Amino acid sequence: QLQLVESGGGLVQPGGSLRLSCTASRFILAYYAIGWFRQAPGKEREAVSCISSNGRSTNYADSVKGRFSISRDNARNTVYLQMSSLKSEDSAVYYCHPVRATIPVMCDVSGDLWGQGTQVTVSS
Repeated sequence: QLQLVESGGGLVQPGGSLRLSCTASRFILAYYAIGWFRQAPGKEREAVSCISSNGRSTNYADSVKGRFSISRDNARNTVYLQMSSLKSEDSAVYYCHPVRATIPVMCDVSGDLWGQGTQVTVSS
């Protein structure tokens, strides 16, 4: 069964940093544009950042520009989300998921492969 696995979440103080990882079993991430999404309690899931399959095109939500950085290591079958200067409003469950292969990349979800996500809590 195809499955995406997110990891790296945790509890961090405001202003702190975390790096999330997205890997896959039986799924070659290198073939796909991948996006990071998040969902906070009582809110709809929103796009955070996306990256093309070759890593040359990226896209960020306005709320995270300048603070978050998406990257990928196709040799390791992993997509990363480096999060810095974290704020309480960044608290959410973070998910990775394939997005449509457009140039420039946009965070349009393709398919339905949602995993368990990883919880990020920003609190003092």
